Amino acid sequence: MDNAMRLSALMIMLPALALAQPAPDQMSPNIASVQSGVVCPPPTVGSSPAPGTLAGSTHLIEEEPPFVSLSNRVPAVLGIGFGTKAMSEAAMGIDTVTMTVTHPPMGATGAVSQSFETRISGLDPTLTFYQFDYDYELVRGIWQMEASKNGTVLYRTTFEVVAPEMVPELATICGFEELLS
Repeated sequence: MDNAMRLSALMIMLPALALAQPAPDQMSPNIASVQSGVVCPPPTVGSSPAPGTLAGSTHLIEEEPPFVSLSNRVPAVLGIGFGTKAMSEAAMGIDTVTMTVTHPPMGATGAVSQSFETRISGLDPTLTFYQFDYDYELVRGIWQMEASKNGTVLYRTTFEVVAPEMVPELATICGFEELLS
């Protein structure tokens, strides 16, 4: 292979390699705190339209669940949730925050990201979580949750979704053993 062909091959491969590497976790000065972990989701009381997601909606809950683990290793189990609790530095909070969840390809279209609007309170930590509701979501690998406002990253957190047997204490923590695949 001559040098021009090697250079062409490298130029084609570089974007693919860049996409394979997750962006580093970060937190902007506009955020007072961010904590991440695994949740056992409470019952939903409705849904909110989220056209940037595969499901087309997000769950509405009345009671915020506590983290059952502060691990960022998440078992690929239906019903399990994982996410962040963030609080704004400003007491008035931050409205119209875009939450983008990136993940390995999933669903019929091979989607690698989903997004929806949220807000971050400045009075209490705001929970934003992703819940495994469908088999097609159980893709293992690196997942990231990124909150941004007008294109500026407020925070980014990385999770690793793994086979249930890699974290057996978490795979059964929410009582969804019958859903293990």
